[in-house]
Amino acid sequence: MNILKRIIGLFALGFTLTAAGQELAPDQLVQKVTEEVLAAIKSDKQLAAGDKQKALKLAQEKVLPYIDFEESTRLAVGRAWSQATPEQRKKLVSEFRNMLVRTYSNSIEAYQGQTMKVMPSRGKSDAKDEATVRAQFVRAGGKPLPIEFQMRNNGKTWKVYDISVEGISLVLTYRSEFDAVVKQEGVDGLIKRLEQKNSPAKLG
Repeated sequence: MNILKRIIGLFALGFTLTAAGQELAPDQLVQKVTEEVLAAIKSDKQLAAGDKQKALKLAQEKVLPYIDFEESTRLAVGRAWSQATPEQRKKLVSEFRNMLVRTYSNSIEAYQGQTMKVMPSRGKSDAKDEATVRAQFVRAGGKPLPIEFQMRNNGKTWKVYDISVEGISLVLTYRSEFDAVVKQEGVDGLIKRLEQKNSPAKLG
C-alpha cells in the first residue's frame, strides 16, 4: 500500500515538470515524467531531504491539473458514489485529492536512488482515449516491481486515474476501506473521516 501511494505521488509531480507532456504518447509521457522528477529530486536538496512543506506546496500548485481525481474518487468510493449528492461528491473529490497529495508530501525522500523503466503502452481496443502504461519500479537491492498506470485522454492531455502495483489497484484498495466506513457512518461519515486524516497536512 505504501509503495502504491509513493508512486502516484512521484508520477503526479513529474507531470508538472514537462511542458511538452500534452504532445506525447502515454508511454513516452510516463518515461519523460519519471526521468525529470527523479532528476529534480536528486538536484533539490530540500526535496531530497523530505521537506514536507515544500513538497506539499508544490503538489498543491502543480499536480491537480494532471490527475483525474474525480474518476479516481468515483472508483474508490464505489457504490456509495451514486448515493452521494453533488455537494457530497465535490467534498469527496476534494478530500481524496488532499489525502493523496498529503501522502506524497510525507514520502518524497523515499524516491532517492530509485529508477523507473517504462514499457510501451497498450491502448484499450474499444477506446482510443484510454491506455495502460506498464513500467517497473527499480529499488536498490530489491527486485523490480511491476506497475501499471491507467490513463485517460480528456481531449487535451492524458491523465492518470489509477495505479496498480503487482496487480493491486490503488483505488480498489481504498474502496474496501471506504465501503466499511460508509456502511457504518454513511457518506457524510466518510467525508468526515477524510477531513480528519487531512487536517494535519493543511498549510498554515
